Amino acid sequence: MAPAAESQAADDTGLARPVVETSLIKGKVDELLEKARLAMRERRYSEPVGDNALLYYRSAAASDPSNGEAVDGLQRVAGVLAARFDESMNGGRFDEASLAFANFKAAAPNDSRIPNLEVRLMTAQISKSLADGNMDRATALIRQAQSSPAISADQINKWKTEVNRRQEDAKVQKVASLVTDRIRDGRLIDPADDSAKVYMQQLHDLAPTNTTTQRLTRDLNGAYMRKAREAAIANKAPDVDRWLTEARADGVSASEISSFQKELANARQKAITAESDRLAQLSRDRLRDGRLTDPAQDSTAYYINQIQATDPNNPSIVQLSHDLSSKLIDRARTSAQTGKGSAVVDSDLNLAKRFGADPKDVLAVQAIQSAPKVPQSAAARAASASGMNPASLAASLKRTRYVPPEFPSKALSQRLSGAVTVEYTVDSSGDPRDVRVIEATPPGVFDHAAVAAVKRWHYDPVMANGAPVEVPVRTSIRFELPK
Repeated sequence: MAPAAESQAADDTGLARPVVETSLIKGKVDELLEKARLAMRERRYSEPVGDNALLYYRSAAASDPSNGEAVDGLQRVAGVLAARFDESMNGGRFDEASLAFANFKAAAPNDSRIPNLEVRLMTAQISKSLADGNMDRATALIRQAQSSPAISADQINKWKTEVNRRQEDAKVQKVASLVTDRIRDGRLIDPADDSAKVYMQQLHDLAPTNTTTQRLTRDLNGAYMRKAREAAIANKAPDVDRWLTEARADGVSASEISSFQKELANARQKAITAESDRLAQLSRDRLRDGRLTDPAQDSTAYYINQIQATDPNNPSIVQLSHDLSSKLIDRARTSAQTGKGSAVVDSDLNLAKRFGADPKDVLAVQAIQSAPKVPQSAAARAASASGMNPASLAASLKRTRYVPPEFPSKALSQRLSGAVTVEYTVDSSGDPRDVRVIEATPPGVFDHAAVAAVKRWHYDPVMANGAPVEVPVRTSIRFELPK
C-alpha cells in the first residue's frame, strides 16, 4: 500500500491539525529495517513523506511486533522527535512543535510523556492566540483541548474566562474609542445616534464597573461642565441648565453642581466688578473733560447709568454721582448767570437732582434764575450812551498791579487744564468790580480762582473829557498745567 502523504486537515473545531502517515508499507522485515537504518544514517527521521525512518520502523514493527530492532528504532526516532518538539517550543515555532508532537505520538503512542507534552503545546498555543488578540483561534483551540483527557476541566474554564474577559475588553475599547472621538469633536449629545452620550450608555451596559468606563464617564462629565461654563460666560442661561442637566443624569453629584454654580456666580461677579471699574474710569475721564451729558452714549451721565444698571451696589456710584451733580449745579449756575434759556438750566438741575444734588444748591441756582436780570454791562451801556467806544476805552487801560490766579489743587491732582472768560468794570479809581464769569471750560473748576485774582488787580484810571470814567472789560484767563 502506498504511504499516505503528510498534509494539514481541519477538525471539527475548524483548526488545521498536522496529519502524519498512518498507512504502513508491506514488505520483508529485513528490507524494511535496512531502509530504516539507511534513513537514520541520513537523518530522515520523519520526512520526506513516504521515505523516512518512522515509516519503515512502524511498518517493520507491524509485521513483526516482537522484532527488537524495530522497537528500539521507534524509540530512537521518538527521542529525536521529542528533542525537536522541545527546540520548536523554545523557539516559539508552535506549528513545527505540533507536527513533531503528532509524529512523536505515532512513534511512541504509549509514552508517558505524551500528556505533559500535549498540555504544554496547547497552553502555549492558546496563550499566543490570546496575546495576539486572536480570540477566534483561542476559542477553537479551547474546543480542541476539551477533547483531550490530558487537559483538566479547571484549565479549560480558566481559558474560557480569559477569552471572555478579553472579548469584553475588546468591545469596551472599541466603544471607548468612539466616546473619546466624540468628546474630542465636541459631539457630546448630538446627533442622538452618534454622540458621546449614546456610546457612553453602551459602555455602561457592556461593563459598568470597568475602569475604562469609569474614566470616560469622568471625561464626559468634565466636557458637560466645560460646556456649562462656556454658556455661562456667553450669558446663555438655558444652555447652562441644559449641560448641567446632562451632567446630573450622568452621575455628577449635587454637591459638585452646587460648587460649580458658586464658582460661576463668583466669576460672574468678578466680571461685573471689572466692567464697573472700567465704566467708572470712563466716567471720571469724561468728567475731567467736561463731557457731563454729551455725547449721549459717551458721557459721565451715560457711564454712571451703565454701572447702576449692571452693578447697582458698586461703591463708586456714590462718589461719581456726587461729582457729576456738583458739576451740573455749577454749569446750571453759570447758565443762569449768563442768561441762557430756562430749558438749559432746568435740564441740568433736573439731572443734578437725579444724581443726588443737595436741594439747597438747586434752590440757589433757581433763585439766580428767577432774580431780575441786570444789564450785561452797565459800564458798557453808559459808555455807549456818552458816545465813547467801550473797546477803545478798554484798549487804553494800563494795569499797574497783576495777581496771578492760583491753580486749584483739585484740578492739579486731576491734571485738568482750562480757561475762564470774565467780565468786569474798572471803576473811576482803577479797581475791578462786578466781576462775573461769562464762560468757563470745564465749568466750575477754575471760576473761583479767576474771579479772586481779577478782584486784586489795579489799573490807572481812564480819563475822558478831563474826568475819570468807568471802563467795561472782558478778558479770558487760561489755566495751563505747569511743565
